[in-house]
Amino acid sequence: MNQPIRFADRNFKLAVVQELMYNQELLPRFSLREYAAEQGFTFDGGSVEAVPEALAYFDAFEVPAELADKVTEIEMDGGNEIYLEIAPNWDGEDGLFDVDEFADVEHFPNLKSMTLLYTGDDEALETLRTRGIEADWL
Repeated sequence: MNQPIRFADRNFKLAVVQELMYNQELLPRFSLREYAAEQGFTFDGGSVEAVPEALAYFDAFEVPAELADKVTEIEMDGGNEIYLEIAPNWDGEDGLFDVDEFADVEHFPNLKSMTLLYTGDDEALETLRTRGIEADWL
């Protein structure tokens, strides 16, 4: 039985889940509206803040290690579905989903390309590029 991937950075995990869940459709889709109805909570759909219950869902969500080789590119974009399911009215104007730690790339041997939300940390790009990953800011 394959173990789930243990992520060091929540936002790196969210970027991977975007790719596997919404882009490749290899994981069951998360819908904040459906989840809120099932769990019996309400949320402010107009808020730019993250819905705590949605963050908790993804913190607990396990990405099967056998899917790691399916991740060849990560495209972080403010319009990605995962971000809008967590923070329905997020405007991309803050660092809510910025990746701070890139150790998680070790889990993804076929990752060749990453487009990152802009943080201004060019050292992060260099770290990725030395691992053979084409990396750039959005």
